[in-house]
Amino acid sequence: MNAKERRAARHAGDGAVRTRARPALSPERLVDTALALVAEEGYEALTMRRLATALDTGPASLYAHVVNKADLDELLISRLCSEVVLPTPDPSSWSEQARDVCAQLREVYLRYPGISRAALAMAPTALEILRVNDGLLGVLLAGGAAPVDAAYACDALVLYVAAYCLEVSVARARSTSDDLDWVVDRDEMVRRFEALPAERFPYITRHAAQLTAGEGHDRFDFTVGLMLDGLAPRA
Repeated sequence: MNAKERRAARHAGDGAVRTRARPALSPERLVDTALALVAEEGYEALTMRRLATALDTGPASLYAHVVNKADLDELLISRLCSEVVLPTPDPSSWSEQARDVCAQLREVYLRYPGISRAALAMAPTALEILRVNDGLLGVLLAGGAAPVDAAYACDALVLYVAAYCLEVSVARARSTSDDLDWVVDRDEMVRRFEALPAERFPYITRHAAQLTAGEGHDRFDFTVGLMLDGLAPRA
């Protein structure tokens, strides 16, 4: 059985797949090692060659277990999605349930800097990713949304979570550079905004404090809430 056949078997839910490759290697061990690398060095450092080095093997041996880097990416996102606890859809609390699913996904992404990049432009077939999509879709449908509206909203929410987490990871990485401390220094950003020529930037200079406001994940919560509130009148 080649790597493509094993991938298809995984997505079909066949847990009995076996490999004739080196016994010490397995898709699970590849994922464990890859996640450890991302946690330590960030997603951008993860290449097939870097992973092979960490596993003390050659890159070619990895392809006995994954088809390519995209296949590995899907395995990584699938592992993270397996940690998301899905609710039983409840029409009376569907909005809160959707917010909670998004927040859970956000937290698992943020543990591994930049890993949400792997989820972008992905056409998922892995069962755990589909489980989360199915659960979120069910919650939105329970809120009374039409199927097409729920489908679009589900896609938009998952995309926003991934993009938000990627931006947070990039900002955190940039903040380690001495000459980019202002990126996360709110007071400095306010000073820079207020110092702009008011005749050219009347609204930025006037609302510099509001533009830089927010603690923790306030902006995330606001945006997810805005998306769900926009769906509610259509439900």
